[in-house]
Amino acid sequence: MNGNYTYCPDCGAKLDLKEIKDEGLIPYCSHCLKFYFPHFNVACSMIVRYKEEVLLIKQYNANDYILVAGYLKQGESAEEAAVRELKEEVNLVGQVTKILKTKYFSKSNTLMINLLVDVVSKDVKMNYEVDSFKWFNYDKALINIKPNSLAKEFYVNFYNNYR
Repeated sequence: MNGNYTYCPDCGAKLDLKEIKDEGLIPYCSHCLKFYFPHFNVACSMIVRYKEEVLLIKQYNANDYILVAGYLKQGESAEEAAVRELKEEVNLVGQVTKILKTKYFSKSNTLMINLLVDVVSKDVKMNYEVDSFKWFNYDKALINIKPNSLAKEFYVNFYNNYR
């Protein structure tokens, strides 16, 4: 079955695949006469910037530095989620200054939205989700962020185009 649905979430009938021009085969309920497009998660990751330094964190006993990130709650914008996650994870107040890039991340079925967030303080207070953190200048962050990761791809985009 194409997408996330095998059975209709409204009536429970088995879904068929039906062609939609320019969309391909989409799950369809012949009983409800409705298409069910695939669902996915949405999350934001942040280039957290203070002057000419960026914040990288380590989480969940991993050895690599990554970007601060988190899932959007239903009804929340990416900008609202970024501000909330930044406050929750590292107790920083920030302002989203630019949406930098988006990319679908198949490993977690998630659309990732990368944002630039400027903060007015470097006074980090980690919550339980963060093991450690470090502020890096732009060049050192490029060297220290997890290689071959989406975080690295997002950071390279920032480094090459927005710093």
